[in-house]
Amino acid sequence: MKRESRNAKGARVVGLGSAAPEGVMTNFDLEKMVETSDEWIRARTGIRERRIADEKTATSDLSYLAARKAMEAAGVSARELDGIIVATATPDMLFPATACLLQDRLGARNVAAFDLEAGCSGFIYGMAIGDGMIAAGLGETILVVGADTLSKVTDWDDRGTCVLLADGAGAIVLKPSNGPSGILSTHLASDGSLGPLLCQPAGGSRRPATTETVQEGLHYLKMKGNEVFKYAVRAMEDSTNRALKMAGLESKDVDLLVPHQANYRIIEATAKRVGVPMERVCTNIDRYGNTSAASIPLALDEALKAGRVGEGDIIAMVAFGAGFTWGAAIVRW
Repeated sequence: MKRESRNAKGARVVGLGSAAPEGVMTNFDLEKMVETSDEWIRARTGIRERRIADEKTATSDLSYLAARKAMEAAGVSARELDGIIVATATPDMLFPATACLLQDRLGARNVAAFDLEAGCSGFIYGMAIGDGMIAAGLGETILVVGADTLSKVTDWDDRGTCVLLADGAGAIVLKPSNGPSGILSTHLASDGSLGPLLCQPAGGSRRPATTETVQEGLHYLKMKGNEVFKYAVRAMEDSTNRALKMAGLESKDVDLLVPHQANYRIIEATAKRVGVPMERVCTNIDRYGNTSAASIPLALDEALKAGRVGEGDIIAMVAFGAGFTWGAAIVRW
């Protein structure tokens, strides 16, 4: 399945914010928990440390912090919101939606609020849907949040996954554009036949929680890393190129590439195949690890604060995640 869109109205990002837990887990901490080493982790992933939420912190808590920062940056209040989209694979609970919990905590009333589950690609999907809502006249102020607490579904005895996963949140506020800035194009795609390569086997209606599923560790994230790597690079290259073509742009026009922070080797390979030099690629995986749907807005927020994003810049964002899903968005800042 593929979905491509170019919004004639040009919804734009008017506010950006992010949040991460205070708790830091270094590679040296992991050395004490599982058979691994700082050198092994850095060589294969590029990660030195990651943020891990404490047992009292849920996805909605990080979502709230990121949302408040984005709304403050945009200069909008909760009563001005027309929609709230939370992209997450780790909701507080199956229902009600984390977006509804966030809506209540923000004090927004009578707005559309729903969760979106597209794994690590969730933020790109959420941005595309928020853009579409504005284009369709369903609202003028849409809050899109990408947030995950992957540590809650991590098997800390599995060195192939526990060294990667982390927690965080990022949020944007979208409004209609009255000028050249805005979302120029989006591309979304999926292939469910590859789903078993990256999944959480139990906890849904197929395999509800039982004593057996808990004992077998089926509520933890499971991943076949080498296969995911292979598909991720190809898909992220294709999606970025498609989105650029739809926007009438080429790789040389990209001022900053913000890829999903899954693995530094994936980031390097994607940038090389797209044709964007690493000095124009945004990375923070070394300090935050893989925060799933939060990784792109979290990295973009850091880049903006560091002065790497200026008015009129072309920003390319691309992600790949469980599903499999993938997608890209081209934004003129």
